[in-house]
Amino acid sequence: MPTYTALTTLFGKEPAEALGLAMERLSPEPTGIGVFEIEDDTGLWEVGGYFTDAPDEAGLALLAAAYGAKPFLVSQLPETDWVAKVKRDLSPVAAGRFFVYGSHDAEKVPQGSEPLLIEAAMAFGTGHHGTTRGCLEALDRLDKGGFIGQSVADIGCGTAVLAMGAARIWPQTVIASDIDEVAVEVAEANVIANDLAGRVICVEAAGFDHPDLAARAPFDLVFANILKGPLIDLAPDMAAHMTSGGYAILSGILHAQADEVIEVYARSGINLVHRAEIGDWTTLTLQQNA
Repeated sequence: MPTYTALTTLFGKEPAEALGLAMERLSPEPTGIGVFEIEDDTGLWEVGGYFTDAPDEAGLALLAAAYGAKPFLVSQLPETDWVAKVKRDLSPVAAGRFFVYGSHDAEKVPQGSEPLLIEAAMAFGTGHHGTTRGCLEALDRLDKGGFIGQSVADIGCGTAVLAMGAARIWPQTVIASDIDEVAVEVAEANVIANDLAGRVICVEAAGFDHPDLAARAPFDLVFANILKGPLIDLAPDMAAHMTSGGYAILSGILHAQADEVIEVYARSGINLVHRAEIGDWTTLTLQQNA
């Protein structure tokens, strides 16, 4: 059965989300809709829909005009064996001592590594993105420098790969949160698949706004692999929820955005310790003033 996509871009989060909701009223209905900020610091958002029947292009044109979006680009996707594609494209990733892999590569786990089983799913963080890898390498670097996390939080956890990495090497329970319900479900499934049930607690929350996070604060290590805008908004709350001398590992930052993030966090008393670049992305390790 053929699959169709319809993609457009427009400026601003609110109109993008409104356009995504309006697409749900099309006939034939889309089987799925995605609304994403384009990671290039332009403020543009992408809205896309998937269809099993050819979409109503006249209806899409009217929606684009009504919401100030570019005309939709409609494409028919080729028939694809998605299971085979995932196995081919998602090869294992080594990040410091950590080895992120799918179940189809279980026989490739090296001796002496810390394995993290992550299946491709509807949440961010398979280890293939430079931000996830950068955060795992930063975690490995902290541990090798003698730091042991006693109270660790993963804010915007996606698959919870970072929280599970911390739970693999340190004895204390780690808390992971995400604003998206599906991501929390994916994270919980990954925790069970990695035999870390009870070692990583997953909650649905925006930032630190959850009673379980409040109960476990202050944190001596916080991961936040999200995007520049939310990271900047999070800085005061981050400072309020960290221990004196505690660390933050931040990513989801393009190279050109890093200096602004560093400056904003410095104003909250959280200063740069290490800066690493992988591909287009920067990962920052910062420390709260002691």
